Amino acid sequence: MRRATLATIAAAAGVSLPTVSKVLNGKDDVGPETRARVRRLLAEYDYVPVGARRASGQLLVDLVFTALDSPWAVEIIRGVVDSGLHVVVSSAAGQRGHSSWAASLVDAKRAGALLVTSQLTAADRRVLAGSRIPVVVIDPVDLPNPDVPSVGATNWAGGLAATEHLIRLGHQRVAVIGGPAGMLCSRARVDGYRAALDRAGLPFDPGLVRHGDFKHEGGFRCATELLRLPDRPTAVFAGNDEQALGVIEAARVAGLSVPNDLSVVGFDDLPVAVWSSPALTTVRQPLTEMGRHAGRMLADLIAGRPVETERVELATELVVRSSTKEPPCT
Repeated sequence: MRRATLATIAAAAGVSLPTVSKVLNGKDDVGPETRARVRRLLAEYDYVPVGARRASGQLLVDLVFTALDSPWAVEIIRGVVDSGLHVVVSSAAGQRGHSSWAASLVDAKRAGALLVTSQLTAADRRVLAGSRIPVVVIDPVDLPNPDVPSVGATNWAGGLAATEHLIRLGHQRVAVIGGPAGMLCSRARVDGYRAALDRAGLPFDPGLVRHGDFKHEGGFRCATELLRLPDRPTAVFAGNDEQALGVIEAARVAGLSVPNDLSVVGFDDLPVAVWSSPALTTVRQPLTEMGRHAGRMLADLIAGRPVETERVELATELVVRSSTKEPPCT
């Protein structure tokens, strides 16, 4: 049997080709009865958009990042590629909001999409629902919508493990540098930090909390502020590896040695962590596995198979290297 075309659907529905195209693209200027009739026929004829058909034996999907300026993104890409999907990598940075991203996805007729560290707005969901394009979110920026599958990591447990490691070494003045305050992963890591202090019976000092941007510059700026305090911290949980490298540089500029004068813990365990000087103690976030797992979930959705669970959190793990030790004697 020949594959159904838009012309086939239009003829069966008694409408024009542009009308069918509008339904596929989630446009609003089609009557509800006509929209329902076209959607029913699309399902009956098992219509597959051109861009979603197999290219070189692989499904073509979009892998959309908020930004592509971090080695963190490379680890996610590695995992998605390992899942067997054929991906088009793009960045939503500079677009006029994610509705523009969603509209571009629909226009490209992709089989599906993986959205990284971003939030699906109600407008996004309406556009994607109208086009029947499945989406999986990786490392959601906020609590994920229960109808949208997502893959993340145990950020709270990672923040707890990082801070407990420093406390076990004897540190009592432990600072934390989170990422942007509005990001779910950042809030969870800071909450894990606070839980570790509470478990150890140590007071929480708001003056030891800073929020950066998950980049070297943010870590450097926040650490510089912390190291200028009259009673400066002896250890910093830096929130992620890039900020941790910024903290190490801020310590160097201040004439402090890591770890002799200041212990530093990161989060992610990027490849650069083992090559930093000193080698960085960090919390391993399974970025490659997150990408791989999300890719497999999306492949199931594209094939019409239900996913086992809508919300997946993969375990983090503390990796102890050379950037932490006991606090200096006073």
